[in-house]
Amino acid sequence: MAEAKGKSSTGLKPNVAGLLCYLLFWVTGLEFLFLERKDRFVRFHAIQSIVVFGVLSLAFSLLFIPIIGWIFGWGIILLVFILWIVLMIRAYQGKRIKIPVAGDIAERNA
Repeated sequence: MAEAKGKSSTGLKPNVAGLLCYLLFWVTGLEFLFLERKDRFVRFHAIQSIVVFGVLSLAFSLLFIPIIGWIFGWGIILLVFILWIVLMIRAYQGKRIKIPVAGDIAERNA
């Protein structure tokens, strides 16, 4: 996997920009996708953030369905929290961690 080097077109170090792609879930991913034009590392994390947390946002809507939401709710919340922390740490370390499917989409479009 490629590592972060140099500066991104946002003026931030790529590892910091990569971390920020996940900070507010898919919202900051979308923001960095529009801001970053050159750095593939930052674009990768922006796209992966949009895909992963976009899907999990939809899954989060299951929480409002009686019984199903109660059964799966805590699992979804725990999954979101763990992914959020791990992805931010790995991006800050300058590394890519590919989430299945989302990472492939991000890699193709970065």
